[in-house]
Amino acid sequence: MADPAMPKSAKPEGSPDAPASPVSPRSTTSAAARRAPAPPPVPAVRTPGDDPLDRAVWRLRSRGCWDDAAALLEPYAARSAPVALHRAALLVERCMYTAAGWAAAEDALRTAEALASDDAERGGAACERGHLAYTATVLGVRDRADEARSALGRSAALLAPGAPGRPLLDFRRGLMSEHVADSPQSARAAYRRAHAGATAAGDTLLLSATWRHLAGLALRDGELAEARHGFTESLRIREELGFLVGTAPALVALADAAPEADAAHLLTEAARLFRLMGGLPTWLTGRFPRALLDEEDADGGEPPV
Repeated sequence: MADPAMPKSAKPEGSPDAPASPVSPRSTTSAAARRAPAPPPVPAVRTPGDDPLDRAVWRLRSRGCWDDAAALLEPYAARSAPVALHRAALLVERCMYTAAGWAAAEDALRTAEALASDDAERGGAACERGHLAYTATVLGVRDRADEARSALGRSAALLAPGAPGRPLLDFRRGLMSEHVADSPQSARAAYRRAHAGATAAGDTLLLSATWRHLAGLALRDGELAEARHGFTESLRIREELGFLVGTAPALVALADAAPEADAAHLLTEAARLFRLMGGLPTWLTGRFPRALLDEEDADGGEPPV
């Protein structure tokens, strides 16, 4: 099952959000609206930054607490297109990992689409729309492949080749090629474009996904050394970032290319994390021997919240 890469902090696309414009004395805006907090500046590079809100959102998201992370952004999402888009992206990611929360993701996407005012914002919203439709398709909830193709095509028309959101779009088009169209050659080309763009932008979480999916194609072709390298890099990045909810899939992927003894160790650790995260991501259900899932955690730890 494809493991998506998603935005890593309070902005999924584009440059930092500008502070709210001063209100003119003649403005008809209400006093309450004038007192509302301006949306916080949010970084274009989607890794945890210095902003306290950014760090809090990342911490919750990395532990699979998407609803709580989205709630932190909600006070700003009604007035800021970039924040609304990131809130929608969090809830779309929740759908991919949990196979639930579809209505909330649709509502958040509609808000982001309504607030979008330029091509970058409209392209980013279309990219999330396409990813939500892709997610519903690959998880078997409902066949929305045509909608996914249309939305991602619309995003490609709106986002310039060098736009900040283009690497994520390229990655998601690769997912469509690999898992919907069954076209590994097209998928590999898209993943490589995404990989180069993520490298240039310093988008390390997206890099962890491009490493993993390029390695998956290498494994499919019998290139074990290349596959192991890519899976190892993907796992390393996720562990360094502390992206806990996405670490079990990286461990399972590496196990698929590892020698038998190493694979057993990797699957044991992946099963431990899977239990720790309360059975997330759901697409790993069935990947572990029952005995691994029935074992008690050695440290007796509780799922982080």
